[in-house]
Amino acid sequence: MLRDYQPADADAIVRVALAAFAQFEQHYSDWPLFMTHVAKMPLLAKTGEIIVAEDDGQIIGAVAYVGAQAPKPAFFDPAWPVIRMLVVDPLARGKGIGGQLTEECLRRAERDQSPVIALHTTPIMTVALPMYLRMGFVRIGEAPDILGVPYAVYVKSLG
Repeated sequence: MLRDYQPADADAIVRVALAAFAQFEQHYSDWPLFMTHVAKMPLLAKTGEIIVAEDDGQIIGAVAYVGAQAPKPAFFDPAWPVIRMLVVDPLARGKGIGGQLTEECLRRAERDQSPVIALHTTPIMTVALPMYLRMGFVRIGEAPDILGVPYAVYVKSLG
């Protein structure tokens, strides 16, 4: 079940985010610093909409939808809505939750009448990146490395 984030969900989404990124520890040059940024995921509710995936009362995934004109990193066009911090609990993977959360972001971009939606990701995310490509996202350029890990910007046309 997908629903909108509530402030009481903060600890649960931080737990899921930290667990979701744990497999990438060896790739980042300063893992403790990276994890402090991951743990700030609830702050995305200030500028965007966090959507949570729940199963039997437990939060098992989350994503932030940051609408057009909302503050976002400079490598995104300010007019684009963006998908940030898609996370799924490792114990709940393989059930299509990441796809459902992404589809909800696409619905919100369409609701906002945006012609495109963007995200940034990295080749080390060997499940997420192929999923985005299957969903029609196209790589349009580089994004700044994050602690030694290369990232790129991807955009999907809507409508």
